Amino acid sequence: MKFHVNANCIGCGLCESTCPEVFSINGDNMAVAVEGEVDPAVESTALEAKDNCPVSAIEEA
Repeated sequence: MKFHVNANCIGCGLCESTCPEVFSINGDNMAVAVEGEVDPAVESTALEAKDNCPVSAIEEA
């Protein structure tokens, strides 16, 4: 499973605080997801971050 953060991101940091193994805030104060496949051990937490994003900026890629 892969994730992508789209242009709707407001940089609130909720995804990073929920699943820092997958999401981080870059220098432009926007969230980014790790490149490549997400470790299966954190997939459920990454999906939780996706579901809780207030602007639906996280997509499964």
